[in-house]
Amino acid sequence: MENIIEVQSLAKLFANQTALEDVSFQIKKGETFGFLGPSGSGKTTTIKILTAQMAQTDGEAYVFGRPAHLLKDPAQRGRIGVLTDNSGLYERLSIYDNLKLYCGLYNVPHSRIDEVLEMVNLKDERKKVVSKLSKGMTQRVTLARAFLHKPDLLFLDEPTSALDPVNSRHIYRGLDQLKENGTTIFLTTHDMNEAELLCDRVAFLNKGKIQLIGTPKQLRKQYADNTISVELDNGHIEVLEKGEKGAQRMYQLMSENKVVSVNSNEPTLGDIFVEITGRKLS
Repeated sequence: MENIIEVQSLAKLFANQTALEDVSFQIKKGETFGFLGPSGSGKTTTIKILTAQMAQTDGEAYVFGRPAHLLKDPAQRGRIGVLTDNSGLYERLSIYDNLKLYCGLYNVPHSRIDEVLEMVNLKDERKKVVSKLSKGMTQRVTLARAFLHKPDLLFLDEPTSALDPVNSRHIYRGLDQLKENGTTIFLTTHDMNEAELLCDRVAFLNKGKIQLIGTPKQLRKQYADNTISVELDNGHIEVLEKGEKGAQRMYQLMSENKVVSVNSNEPTLGDIFVEITGRKLS
């Protein structure tokens, strides 16, 4: 399977301050890749380099097999969708008219507008003027714009940061649809639950460096302790070590019909991030 993004030893300095240092990763076609870390860790800087908004200080970055800075070419730019903290919407126009303008830019039929508004749960709000929208609604419009032309590659920078859980779930379904149709997704977030739901692989970024990379399942297994938790009918939780001794105790509890539930003690992605970096995702 081809790599859509290839990054090797990427570095970025701002006035002698290191934003990125020796960052390397690859993303395959159709993959959802999570770039996870707290604010200020270098996530947005990476997106800006990969979308030709900023040049790296050192290292290599390739998108679609070509140097990332060539995405400035309009023919290549049409292959990507980008959501950042800058909405770029026309505030005096309605949601529908904003998207209609972008249909013209991308040579997309107007029928596509209703499809993307459904994906972001705004179909009934299409006539609202952008200047009257809440922050969360504005974010959903910019998401709709990023989806509009069915991009080969989608960059999402904290896509649900201003959204409530109901609308976040709606967005997740929309992203799943895009992925099923072959879109590769580069997602930055500090929301580890979001990463668990959406990402095939994740990279932990801390102070400009990648600390860990792998699938959520692999990472949870790697950092799991060797125990299980058993909830008993009296409400107590008994922690058992895996192995013969724990198996004997489990057999005893089950024989006495005391077991209500059994859970493995795998850590969350947030737990793992704190363990390897000493930092919380805030």
